[in-house]
Amino acid sequence: MLDRNLLRNDPEAARAGASAKHVDAPIDEAVRLIRERADLLTGLEAKQAELNKISKSIGALMGQGKRDEAEAAKAQTKGLKEAIQEGEARQRDVESALEAAELSIPNIPHASVPEGKGPEDNVVVRQWGEQAEPAGGAKPHWEIAERLGLLDLARASKISGSGFALYTGWGARLQRALFNFMADHQTLRNGYREIYPPFMVTGACLIGTGQLPKFEEDLYKVDDDLYLIPTAEVPVTNLYRDEILDGSSLPIKMAAYSGCFRREAGAAGKDTRGIQRVHQFDKVELVKLTLPEDSLEELESLTRDAESVLQALGLHYRVSLMCTAEMGFSNSKQYDLELWSPGLGRYLEVSSCSNFDSFQARRANIRFRRAPGEKPEFVHTLNGSGVACPRLFACLIEACLQADGSVLLPEVLRPYVGTDRLVAG
Repeated sequence: MLDRNLLRNDPEAARAGASAKHVDAPIDEAVRLIRERADLLTGLEAKQAELNKISKSIGALMGQGKRDEAEAAKAQTKGLKEAIQEGEARQRDVESALEAAELSIPNIPHASVPEGKGPEDNVVVRQWGEQAEPAGGAKPHWEIAERLGLLDLARASKISGSGFALYTGWGARLQRALFNFMADHQTLRNGYREIYPPFMVTGACLIGTGQLPKFEEDLYKVDDDLYLIPTAEVPVTNLYRDEILDGSSLPIKMAAYSGCFRREAGAAGKDTRGIQRVHQFDKVELVKLTLPEDSLEELESLTRDAESVLQALGLHYRVSLMCTAEMGFSNSKQYDLELWSPGLGRYLEVSSCSNFDSFQARRANIRFRRAPGEKPEFVHTLNGSGVACPRLFACLIEACLQADGSVLLPEVLRPYVGTDRLVAG
């Protein structure tokens, strides 16, 4: 969430940020509640001070034999106590309403983010590799996968409904190889600490990273306060919730494989062929906790770490700086890694690498001290997929299709898969 001091002293910055993201946010309501809260606290402090003063005087009055004045003072204290109770009740209501308003206000885009209304306003900052025609021609992944027996989407639909994938044979082996390779790559090559998190989290964790309350319709809720994770970002970031870290330990770099579960309620009917958009998928997530002054540089290095997976696989991709309207609710700056899909003739996003500055840390109360005894500050949080499997799987088999119909695997994957190519049967 945003700093309350910013909302109180510079609400226009918050309004401009919400407008740039095309989010209707209750900023005026938050500002009104912040002011009411301040007035309530001032009034309660004054009443408590008056109550303490009068209470102390009662004994003196009784000692001086001024019983009538003492009784009048007691009546005053009763009235003050009732007023304080009413004020405290109102304060609790205001705090609750203020928190709800704050949780609905998006992060402010960084000054380096381009203003924009849609995908056409994103800025391609670099590309790697070329849009080469596969030796076997440009064919969509679902055709290749069906012919080679890598996917069985019909049976997946039978057992789980639409939007789920069933990997079979070499397809299952390739899927497992991809996330094992990526976890090894990020931990052994790029220096991330490996985490294997729970796949279910409490609502507090989802509030901390910004999925709740805004995106509840996209989540799978298990019971009253337990959800399947939409990304390992949620449990991994929350490892340090309500903690004060030693500033010398930053940055903290973590990589986590997990299953991910998303209802995709806001994307109904989009990219339904094959495995472009599914409700359950595998991903290796990168998470960083950094010093505030280092977070922009750390975003660049995190993005390069995610790119290094695609480079190791030899796949053509581009990096786009997302415009204000295309960024996530909690993001201050975001790069998307987009793989070229020869079979579809377009780019598919496989990773979003984002800097959240202190937005998530305020919600999750993750702080650090630069030195013993100094006032705690909020860390900056970052994350990015390193990368998501379904579209990577799809683009890889399309790009590596050979003239004989086999899929020639990138060299780095062969030890993980146990073969150099995928063939029918």
